Amino acid sequence: MVRISFLYWLLSVPVFMCAQANRFKVRVIAFYNLENLYDTTDNPVVNDDDFTPAGNKRYTSRVYSDKLEKLASVISRIGTESSEAGAVIIGVAEIENDTVLLDLCNQPLLRQRQYRFVHYDSKDIRGVDVGLLYQPAYFIPIESEPLFVPLPGKSKSAAYTRDILYVRGLLDGEEVHIYVNHWPSRRGGEERTSIAREAAAAVCRSHIERICLADTAAKIIVMGDLNDDPYNSSITKTLKARGKRSDLRAGDLFNPWDSLYRKGIGTLAHHDNWGLFDQIILSQSWLNAPEGFFYYRNHIFMRPYMMENAGRYKGYPMRTWDGDNYRGGYSDHFPTYITLLKPSGKGSVP
Repeated sequence: MVRISFLYWLLSVPVFMCAQANRFKVRVIAFYNLENLYDTTDNPVVNDDDFTPAGNKRYTSRVYSDKLEKLASVISRIGTESSEAGAVIIGVAEIENDTVLLDLCNQPLLRQRQYRFVHYDSKDIRGVDVGLLYQPAYFIPIESEPLFVPLPGKSKSAAYTRDILYVRGLLDGEEVHIYVNHWPSRRGGEERTSIAREAAAAVCRSHIERICLADTAAKIIVMGDLNDDPYNSSITKTLKARGKRSDLRAGDLFNPWDSLYRKGIGTLAHHDNWGLFDQIILSQSWLNAPEGFFYYRNHIFMRPYMMENAGRYKGYPMRTWDGDNYRGGYSDHFPTYITLLKPSGKGSVP
């Protein structure tokens, strides 16, 4: 598994040289689970006690600053082999509030990109939400709203989960619809909790269908930590996302991560098995679009410095925490991203 993941990284490094040579405009869209990005201030409304200087994790300003710096070092490199601008839109998960997003955007490695963000507080008991970072030079939000996900009884011990963030905006003047998700975890057992992820998928799918009623050619992106793999029913049946273009029916979404998952490539590892929870799924209007941006390729951003380099977890994403001990890693998830192309001069699609 580790060998496969490293090979995938090695092969993905030189992509897009031909696209750039043919003068295609390239835009990079990413998703990254930031693994418990909290500030150090105790919030009495949520369960964040561990992430304070007096908590079990001894979460001091030094640890917080190191965490921010490491995340910024990853984000600053995503997609730069394709475009100097890097990721112009980044969905993020496991962020406590707008304070941590502001601190992240102000990191020296990211400051020149002038990232802005969209964020709403949810009722998640851990106090973690999703958010959307964007570079205003390339993307302009028009409207946004949080989509509440009601949890079925006994599907989770907690009463609430994260809202889904919906953002409509203009990508280089082209209207796009973006959903940032962090579906309920598998804690408590995959089978027992699957109904909770089905509920989140249903909320997202229902909103998508409302958009498509008004515009059948709407360009839609569904991204997030779905806590399910591409083959799970929450994605294939409820969200109606399929991995083969030839299998797509009217209204279906396209999931480019299915083939990677079947090769044993993933974004997180558990008991020596790779999972691919971090997905970016698209409406069919991105495929072979006659004009505007179109989907070109998907990527998992993994580099050796982001991986455990020794021991039983060698090759896994280097996580921030080992229990309550600060491991000093990046995240327990690798980020994912897609590249979009748009003709900007002479040349053919590579």
